[in-house]
Amino acid sequence: MSRDQAAGISARGVTVDVGDATARYLLYGLLPSWFVPGVADWWMHRRTRIEETTGTKESLIHALMMTEVGIPIALTLRYEVNPLLLTVQLGATATHEATALWDVRTAVHSDREVKPVEQHIHSFLESLPFGGLASLMCLHADQVASLLRGGRGDPDAWRLVPRRPPLPRGYLAGVAAAVGTCVLLPYGEELLRCVRTARRDRKRAKDEARSGTTKGH
Repeated sequence: MSRDQAAGISARGVTVDVGDATARYLLYGLLPSWFVPGVADWWMHRRTRIEETTGTKESLIHALMMTEVGIPIALTLRYEVNPLLLTVQLGATATHEATALWDVRTAVHSDREVKPVEQHIHSFLESLPFGGLASLMCLHADQVASLLRGGRGDPDAWRLVPRRPPLPRGYLAGVAAAVGTCVLLPYGEELLRCVRTARRDRKRAKDEARSGTTKGH
């Protein structure tokens, strides 16, 4: 397929710009769809009473994974894709995958039941970063080539360059609202629930130990 053919796809007589279609898919398809399995995963943790099993440890791992995904997404929404940003995205994706393995291992080796439905939800959460990064690299093939050359000849290769033009404020506000509602709120509640349960259990253990010491006397 030639470059001209790749630039547009004829569908029922209408020419579709591949770059524009890919960008719209990333902004209005893949990114919003990320919130759905995220909330579903939180609900599965709640149903299996994470606070009574793996507790704070697993909840903190979840927070770590969201940070690993959130930072490169936030940077991509505000800055131009270049070798620096691609390096951050590649590193974050690899780190997220390693952390996901740690997360599943922690849950499986505990008393918390990881049901098949939750495992299927995890498959979406793990594959979405790869899908998003692959689409972004196709959209910015020139920057991928620049990265492979070490950014030679590009003075902006290794610095953050603000988007020109920037994404609409309404879109960014919508993403921020979705992050707050579907990520920070539920997973903050999960962590708070785990911390409270851990404190309660420690207090109960101290009280029982104190009671046992008193009876011994």
